Amino acid sequence: MGLWQHFFPDRGRDFFGLLVEQMEKTLEGVEVLEQYLHDGLDNTEVLMDRLEHEADEVRRCIIDDLNHTFITPIDRLDIYALSRAVDDIMDHAASTVEEMEVYELTADEYARMISTNLKHAAKKLYDSIGHLKERPNVATEAALRSKLLINNMEHLYHEAIKELAENGDTAYMFKMREIYRRQFQIAESIRQSNNILLDIIVKMV
Repeated sequence: MGLWQHFFPDRGRDFFGLLVEQMEKTLEGVEVLEQYLHDGLDNTEVLMDRLEHEADEVRRCIIDDLNHTFITPIDRLDIYALSRAVDDIMDHAASTVEEMEVYELTADEYARMISTNLKHAAKKLYDSIGHLKERPNVATEAALRSKLLINNMEHLYHEAIKELAENGDTAYMFKMREIYRRQFQIAESIRQSNNILLDIIVKMV
């Protein structure tokens, strides 16, 4: 074994694979959120807690590998930033379910439409991360489509807030506004993930 291999052994760390795995769990969480808002699901909080925990475990592996790897396939700060942004998506999705339960709310049409838009945007983000290693051009296309879906979601968000403000029920308005805000945070985290991905791709090609 050479001196380099002695101090920096190759443990076969697959950062691309771990990012895909983390996003897979996160996409599942966004899909569960959509089903919950559309149809209602039994034990949704338990399911979201499990998915959040599993996604956190993958993120911990990413951070541990970053701490034990001298040379990474892409910039280590980009890997960390992308993993953190994806983690935020999962956190906000779980918080949306939690707040719906605490406030004892039933989703309105806007919340349901927004959740479907978020699901499609998250799916494109997942596709982008999946193609990052081997097909950066395909990854770029998927990330841009995800961003377009987020832009469309913003129109729904502003329409929802406008209609909510015209509702005479002040207590309901404050509660539902928090749900919309959580959904907007999911959208912003997806947007941030896409921006990081696009920056990574520029450095790769």
